[in-house]
Amino acid sequence: MIAPECCLNVFCLNICVFSVLLYISLSKKNFCHLRLTINYVYFFILFMVYVLIMCSNSIIVYLILIHKNLHEPMYVFIAALSFNSVLFSTVIYPKLLTDFLSEKQIISLSACIFQYFIYYSLASSDFLLLAAMAYDRYVSICKPLQYPTIMRKSTVSILLFLAWLWPAAQVAGGVVVGGFRKLCTFILTGIFCNNSIFKLNCVPSAALAIYGVFGLINFAVIPVLFVLFTYAKIFIITYNKGGEVRKKAAETCLPHLMVLFSFSCMCAYDVIIARLELSFSKTVRLVMSLQMVLYNPLLNPIIYGLKMKEISKHLKNLFSQIRRR
Repeated sequence: MIAPECCLNVFCLNICVFSVLLYISLSKKNFCHLRLTINYVYFFILFMVYVLIMCSNSIIVYLILIHKNLHEPMYVFIAALSFNSVLFSTVIYPKLLTDFLSEKQIISLSACIFQYFIYYSLASSDFLLLAAMAYDRYVSICKPLQYPTIMRKSTVSILLFLAWLWPAAQVAGGVVVGGFRKLCTFILTGIFCNNSIFKLNCVPSAALAIYGVFGLINFAVIPVLFVLFTYAKIFIITYNKGGEVRKKAAETCLPHLMVLFSFSCMCAYDVIIARLELSFSKTVRLVMSLQMVLYNPLLNPIIYGLKMKEISKHLKNLFSQIRRR
């Protein structure tokens, strides 16, 4: 839907934020009042989640930056994941919170494309970072004597730049291929802009579909297979060694696998909805969409803060210092 204030080739898309439908006998005035109250409740809950996501991920980044014993490749990649969560939440949550307090949920086409760009760039970056972490763990556990030589600062820097710049370049290419020259609809069903924005085009693009599949294989399928293969090799190699080695491998690898599993499930849902165009009920769409914007950004710092011993130790020291003050 084009908003009245839009002009000069600035399109506005209606973002349909699903509300809980209450089938009860209420007058129109009471129903509107109830709906407004529910929106305020949603706003408060999501605002608290947003604050929690920003604080928890920022603390993880802060601890890794200030403590020299955390300046190791594995912790650097964890800090990069937390930084991605902060950036992602900054782009998604303010608009989402504003929508709950607005009568009409609208967004300009340029802002929607920017959301799409950040969402898929960071999602692809997370997969590549998890693959880099898997490689780091493999070298650390299976080739400990060669670890300082292989995982040098220059190697880590190259992996970080590739994890951020390569997905950004490919997603930007998808925006160019997507076009948006002629739109036939201005209503986008969802709580943020994802692959479904390409359904606004009057004519589906075969080139875009092929380009999207290519990107999916590059930034999701191959990294996931690489991580699974790497950790399987780690567990096979450590199986015949002492219990201490197996314990160390489990402590460092299982948190990464937990993050990979949860993130893969959310991305699989995105592909099923946007690419395969399967229809789900509004409730399922709402629940899954909300999980995509809060589950991983909130889960990552909890997993790494509690399961990684060094981070957990510094986290406890930080809280004890705050209490003393």
